Amino acid sequence: MNRDHLLNKLNAGANVYGTCVTATSPSWQQAAAGTGIDFVFIDTEHIPLDRAGLSKLCQHYTALGVTPIVRIPKPDPFLACQAIDGGAIGVVAPYLENPAQFRELTGAIKYRPLKGEKLEALLAGKEALSEEMDLYVRNYNKGNLFIANIESVPALEDLDNLLSEPGLDGVFIGPHDLSVSMGLPEKYDHPEFEEAVRTIIRKTRERNLHIGVHFSLEPERQVKWAKEGANIIVHSFDIALFRQRLATDLKLIRTALGEAGGEAKEGQLIV
Repeated sequence: MNRDHLLNKLNAGANVYGTCVTATSPSWQQAAAGTGIDFVFIDTEHIPLDRAGLSKLCQHYTALGVTPIVRIPKPDPFLACQAIDGGAIGVVAPYLENPAQFRELTGAIKYRPLKGEKLEALLAGKEALSEEMDLYVRNYNKGNLFIANIESVPALEDLDNLLSEPGLDGVFIGPHDLSVSMGLPEKYDHPEFEEAVRTIIRKTRERNLHIGVHFSLEPERQVKWAKEGANIIVHSFDIALFRQRLATDLKLIRTALGEAGGEAKEGQLIV
């Protein structure tokens, strides 16, 4: 698989499909790849996963033709570099709220291996790359995706400036954190929340950037927001899908056998 496969597909106007994964078993990776997904969203913000384990996941998924997109624990350019060095092709940075964070991450994702004062001067527009260096850096970082998590009121309020930062490829809306920041915890059907999501999608797509909404609920929500313009379909995660399907199957079996009860227990499933 070419490193720029996913980015090329998005830029050609196609939707791309994936899910969040937490399981590390090689058998699980093969099963996920067998569903026809384009990418996996590997979360290291909320899931305990060390660098060695992350690298194995990224390289295995890449070998299976699935693009690994990694969310780092915080908006730190060094963590972004580590993820890419380990095999990530896309990097998601959580809870971004100011342009300086965007510039630092652009440097880490798009201008490797430049660092230090040279990189700072380049990002500030005080220096420019020679033709040879520009070609080298572009080839070195070919296909790398920089995706910003927009999941707070401050980010929403400064959205125009944030989306104007060069180097950004797309946005993931974090519905849980965004709803909490808005004072509407998990009220995903609230008119104010839905209007916020529409605003983020519209402004992102107006700039020819790509966008996804990570919901772990029913697929109808993905369809709804895709029709509003989302083109990165990042649906649910492995634990939620396992639980939802097993609960449904067991309910059908118990009902067929004339048994009562056995309903799935409520519990928070948020990534």
